[in-house]
Amino acid sequence: MSRRTAARSPFVLLIVLLLGGGLITLLLLNSAVNRDSFKLSELQKETTQYTDDEQELQQEVDQYSAPDALDRRARDLGMVPGGNPAFLAPDGSVLGDPGNASDDPAAPPSSPSTAPATVAPSGSAAASLGPAPSVSPPASPPAGSSASPSVTPQETP
Repeated sequence: MSRRTAARSPFVLLIVLLLGGGLITLLLLNSAVNRDSFKLSELQKETTQYTDDEQELQQEVDQYSAPDALDRRARDLGMVPGGNPAFLAPDGSVLGDPGNASDDPAAPPSSPSTAPATVAPSGSAAASLGPAPSVSPPASPPAGSSASPSVTPQETP
C-alpha cells in the first residue's frame, strides 16, 4: 500500500499547486480590477466636475452676450447706436442712404467745444463716393457710470 501512496503524492501535490496558483492568480486579477474600478470612479468624478465648470462658464458667456448686457457695456464705453448703413457696390457706387449715428436721448449731449471730425476718402474714389460723411465723437458716458473718465476712444485716420 505504500507504493500506491507514493504514486499518488506527486499527483496530489500537482493538484494542490495548481489550485494554489489559480487562487493567487484570481486574487491578483481581483485586486487589479478593484484598483481600476477606483481609478474609474475618480475619473468619473473629475468628468462631472469639469462638466459643471463648463456649464458654469457657458452660463457666464451667455450672460455677457445677452443683448441688454451688450447694450449696457457698449454705452459704458461711450458707444451709440449706428445710423442707416451704406454699402459699396463692386463698381464703387454707394448703395443705401448713409446716416450719422444718433445720440442716445438718455446720454448727455457732447460738449459744443469739440468740432466733429470729417473723414475724406483719398484719390479718385472721392468723386464716386459723393460727399464725405462726418464722424461725430462718441458721447461721454453718464456721470454715474463705471467707465473711467481718463480713457477716451480715439479716431484713426
